[in-house]
Formats: sequence, C-alpha cells, structure tokens
Amino acid sequence: MAAVAAGDGAGSGAGGSPEAPAGGTGGGGWRRPHGPLQRYYGPSAAEAAEAAPDPTDINGPHFDPEVFMTKVRSECPLGQLLAREAALGREIRALDSDMQTLLYENYNKFISATDTIRKMKVDFRHMEAEMDDLAANMAAISASSARVSAALQDRHRRGAQLAGVQALLRKLQALVEVPGRLRRWAGTEPVRALRCYGRARAVLRHYRHLPSFRAIEDESHAIMAELAQHLRTRLREETLDPKELTECVEMLLQLEEPPEELSEEFLSQAGARLEAELATLEAELPASDPSGAATTPPPASDILDFVDRGSSAFVGTLCQLAGSYRTLFGGDTGRLEPFAAALATRYFGLLERRLALERGLGDTSLLVRALDRFHRRLRALLELLPEGATAAAALVSRAARERVDRYLRALQTFFLGCLGDVRQALAAPRPPGKEGPGLPDLLATLAASVLGQLKAVLAYVQLFTARDVAFASLPYFKGEFCVTAVREGLVVAFVRWLCRTARGFADSPAERGAPAAPPALLLLLARLCLDYENSTISYILTLTDEQFPPQDSGPAVTPGPVLCAEARAAAQRLLDHYVQVQGAAVAQMLRKSVETRDWLGTVEPRNVRAVMKRVVEDITAIDVQVGQLFEEGVRRAQSSDSSRRAFSVYSSSRAPGRYAPSYTPSAPMDTHLLSNIQKLFSERIDIFSPVEFNKVSVLTGIIKISLKTLLECVRLRTLGRFGLQQVQVDGHYLQLYLWRFASDERVVQGLLDEVAASAAHRCLDPVPMEHSVVELICERG
Repeated sequence: MAAVAAGDGAGSGAGGSPEAPAGGTGGGGWRRPHGPLQRYYGPSAAEAAEAAPDPTDINGPHFDPEVFMTKVRSECPLGQLLAREAALGREIRALDSDMQTLLYENYNKFISATDTIRKMKVDFRHMEAEMDDLAANMAAISASSARVSAALQDRHRRGAQLAGVQALLRKLQALVEVPGRLRRWAGTEPVRALRCYGRARAVLRHYRHLPSFRAIEDESHAIMAELAQHLRTRLREETLDPKELTECVEMLLQLEEPPEELSEEFLSQAGARLEAELATLEAELPASDPSGAATTPPPASDILDFVDRGSSAFVGTLCQLAGSYRTLFGGDTGRLEPFAAALATRYFGLLERRLALERGLGDTSLLVRALDRFHRRLRALLELLPEGATAAAALVSRAARERVDRYLRALQTFFLGCLGDVRQALAAPRPPGKEGPGLPDLLATLAASVLGQLKAVLAYVQLFTARDVAFASLPYFKGEFCVTAVREGLVVAFVRWLCRTARGFADSPAERGAPAAPPALLLLLARLCLDYENSTISYILTLTDEQFPPQDSGPAVTPGPVLCAEARAAAQRLLDHYVQVQGAAVAQMLRKSVETRDWLGTVEPRNVRAVMKRVVEDITAIDVQVGQLFEEGVRRAQSSDSSRRAFSVYSSSRAPGRYAPSYTPSAPMDTHLLSNIQKLFSERIDIFSPVEFNKVSVLTGIIKISLKTLLECVRLRTLGRFGLQQVQVDGHYLQLYLWRFASDERVVQGLLDEVAASAAHRCLDPVPMEHSVVELICERG
C-alpha cells in the first residue's frame, strides 16, 4: 500500500497532474474550496469531452491505474513517492472534514424541504376539491342572477322613466320658484340671487317661446332690473371701499350691463377714493408760497412715516383697484393706464414736495429707508404702469442728489466755521506769560476736522449704495451717482471750492467787500493747500473710489493731478499775497518814517532810528511765524564777513575817497552816469517774483519789497549832509541784521547800495560818515 501510495504520489508529481498543487497544500500552498469533492466525484461531462484523454491523470475520466503506476515507478524516486503518500493522506482527511461540514450546514434545510413537500402533496388534494365546489356554486349564482334580471327588467325600465319625470318636475318646480327666490334674496343676498338667476337664465331663454316660461322670465328680468338699479345707486355712494366697489361692478357685469359704462363709473369712483387719499397726504404738507417770503413750518411727521402712509393707503389702493379693473374688464387698459399715470404723477409730486421739506441733513438713514420703502412698494404699480419706472427712479435719484448737494453745503459751512474759529484764535488777546495755540496746532486741527467731516459725509452718502437697499441696483446708483454726484459733485467740488475760498482771501478787500484777512491766516491756508496738493487730495480720491467704485464705461472724472495743480496754484497765490501784505506792512513803516522826517534840517546822527529797529523786530517775528509752517530752504553760500560788510553811500565796487569829489553840486551828471554804468553790470532784482514754499524765499520777498519801498521814498526826498549820514547809519544797521534772513545776501546788499546811492544823488552836501563811526553807532544801537 505504501508502494502504491508512493508510486501514485511520484507519478502525480512527475506527470504534472492537477494534484501537484493540491499536494502542496500541506506546505502552505493555496487550495480551491471544495476541490477534493470535485476530484472525488470527477469532472463534468463537458469538461471530460473537452479534455484530451490522459490515462495518467488521477482526476481525469480516462485514468488507468496500471499505466499510472508504471509511469510513477519508472520516473519518480522513492522520496517523491513518500511525499506523495503523505499528501494523499492529508487530502483524504480534508475531504472527510468538508463532507461533515456540508452535512451539518444543510441538514436542517433538507429536513424542512422534506416536510414542506409532504404538506404540499396533502394541501393540494384538498384545494382541488374546494375549487371544484366553488366553480359549481358560481355557475348556480349566475343562473339565478339571470333569472332575476329577466323578471325585473320591465320594472327597472318603468322606474327609470319615473325618475326622469321626477327630475324634470323638480327642475320645473325650481324654475317656477325662481321669481320668488330672486325677490327674497335680491335685497339681502344679491350674490345668491345672481347665482340663482344665472343657473335659470339659459333654460328660460331656451323655452321662452312657451307662455309659462316667458312669464317666469319676464318676472325674473324685472326683479333683476330692480337689483341692477339698486346696485347702480350703491355704486355712486362715496363710502364704498375697493372691495365693495369691485363686488358691485362684478354683479352688474353678471346682469349684462354695458361694460363701457361700468368701466367709466368704476374709474370715476376709484378716482374719487384715490383723490381723497392724495388730499389726506397733501393736507400734511404746508401750502406752497410762490414768493418764498413766508417761513415754511416743519412737517408734522418724518419722511418715513409719510412714505409709509402714502404707500399703504394710496399705492395699495391704486394697485388693488387696478387689479380689479383688469379682472373685471379683461385686457381693456386703454382707460386704466392714463388714469393710473395721472394719479401716480400727482403722488410723485406730493412726495417730491415732502422731500423738499427735508432742508436740514437730519437722519440720512431715515431718508434712505423711506426711499427704499417707496421703491419696493412701487414695484406692483410699475407692473401696471411700466412708464412710471422712469419717473420713480428719477425721483429717487433727485432726492439722493439733493442730499449730496446739502452735504456739500454743510461741508462748506463747516469749513467756514473752522476758519472762523482759526481767525478768532489768531485774534484773541493773550494774557501775559501765556501763549495761545501755535500755527502748527491750528493747522493740524483745521485739517483733521475738515478731513474727518468729509469722511463722515462719505459714510452717510454710502448708505444710498448699500447692498440691502433696493434702489441701489438701479443703473444710476451703480455708475452715474458714484461718479457725477459723489466724486465730482461732492468731493471734487468741495476741494475746488476750498481752494477757491482760500484763494479768495488773497484778493483785495475792495474786490471781496470784506476786511482783509490776517497774514497768519494767509500763511496757514497756503500751507493747508500745499498739504492738499502733496497728500490729502490723493488720499480723498482713493478713499472715494474705494467706497464708490466708478464703472469703466462711466462718465469722465477729474484726474487727481488737475486738483493738485489747482491746490498748488491757490497755495502759491496765498503765499505771494502773504509776502505782499507783510512787505507792505514793513514798507508802510519805512515810508512814513521817510516822509515825516526833515532830512535837510536833521541833526548829526548819534544812533539808529527806532523804526529800523522795529523793522528788524518785525522781520524776525515774521521769520519765526513762517518757520512754524515751512521748511528753512536753501541759501546761497555766505561770505565770511557778511555781518561786517562796509555799507557806504557809494557802490560797493568803488572806494569812497576816489569819488568823493564827484558828489559836489558842480558835478551831478558824473555821479549819475557812474550809477547807471554800475546798474548795467549788476544783477537785476525782481521785486515781486513768485516765492517758493520755504522760509528763506518768503523772507527774501518781504525784504525786497521793504527795501524797494525805502529806495523809492528816498528818491523822492531832498537830504542834507546829516540826512545822508542818517541814511548811511540806518542802511548799515539793516545790513547787519537782514542779510541772515535772505536767500542771497547780495540782494540785500544791492538794494541797500541803491538806497545809499539814491540818497547821495538827492543830497545837497554829500559828505559821508566815516565807516568806523557808523559801526560804532550801530553797535551801540
């Protein structure tokens, strides 16, 4: 047995039969489920027919043990035969285990199937007998039913005829009772009477050729005529509400009254009621005064309450009546549209008059809510009156533009108020030892207040374009409002007005009809306009474009550089005027000091005149004032002895001793010729040239105006010897202190040289003072 098993295992392994993989199961290989059962029962007939005959295949149908054993013994060694024996033993045990498992799993199913089959055999035998009985009973019932139907057929026919007669009699009875019912219901329940008459009208008309039916019809018609007359009388009552009016007209239409007349009366009654609603709204508005002399009292209610009552009363009633008209008279809107358009136009006019009463700024959110509610509740009316959409949108747009215009005027008033506060702060007396707010503080306060107010106004105006506002979706508020009304009409207009207002202070008082502005205010406004040009305008425009983004295809906008150029021009004009005003103030002192002095009879100078000290003090004060708001600026390189430069009655290019004899009365033309020759080679000084935005340029302009005035005044005077020497002392004193304020000391030196030369030309005895004496007097002074 061992040899056979070994031979079998060896033959299987050598022959490459399907058992070789199964034999490897004990070594951990894969084994297909139920494989041993299949091998035990053999392959199916189809598989056996398809496979080629193999007598050595232990699982095949053509297996030959003798051939297999011969092959195994001749090809397999002993070790392989022993391994095959062990594998076959494992497969046998596995087959036993699988058989037991299948038996345990399906035992209950086999028992249940056996019981079920046994019961079915018993139940079907009883069921066949019962079905046979049932078929016999049904046949008997059918025969009995046929006999009963045949016996009752004549009675059924007679009953149907009698039922038809009864129904006809009931209809006739109902027709006979129609006049009575109509008479009973016409006064109390006209709707029920109309329903009753509507059901009987067609039958009465159809059989009106019969005398009895004609009499019923005539009586019913007379009752309905009285009802129609009653309804027409009621239709003319002024106390009818829209629902009652609609019901009344609907009943008249059911009575076949002329629709043209009814539509006219319907619109007439509806118009009377709507006119009453408009009259109620108009009673809340003050009477219009064409002259404008009388003061209009404030409205009794706010704009939101007015719009609510107008929308709920007038607009709601108009929409209800228009819907009823369309329901009653179909698509005939030839009269309805002009009727609704006239009333809507009047309502828009009343609302616009009420909006015009909102003179103050008030609560912008309240106005926006009122316009939003008006626009929302008007949608139902716009379905009836599409052309009214343009008028409604225009009304909302005008209200928004008017509020923006009022904000612009409020900004202008606020700016003027801030300027008034600044002027008051500049003009307020200062207690001894206590200084008031400086110009930088006033400028910072003014700029911050104006900018903060402008940002607050933009926040209020932004309510018109909020997402939860219905009219914000209109094309106007998406494009034109953002650009034309807000950016151009509010922001750009305010900036331009501010520049014009600031520049207006530089105009002469005769042109403005107002007192001249203080110089400090001119300086402050110049700095404000310059700051606007540098940064504020770009910030304001950027903020506006972020909050109110313009459309690409919208109207053109004012570029920022254009506004910056206007602000810079205003700052330049203010600063130039400041220089002129301050220069004129110093020049006025110099002019009076020259005109009120006797230059021929004056005594020998012993000190500097007080007016020259005052000029230096004023220039120093102006330097401090300008330095608070403007940068220092660039100066030309100064000479090392600027404070000690000799000041002579002659030009700095000529020595005093050389030309002293020429200042005798016998040779005036020589000195004049020499002066003219010097001017040809000297640099021309432009007195009223535009100043730059720095302290040195401003002070240079003031000094040029002052010294030019001194020069012209000296040219108009006749001086004696001591008068010339006094001019020499005063000029040297000015040279000692004024050169440090100018951008180029040569300007001061040149003008003072011209003053000295003019004094020498106008002097009867041109004998100058020694330079050492002049210095001594100036140092002592």
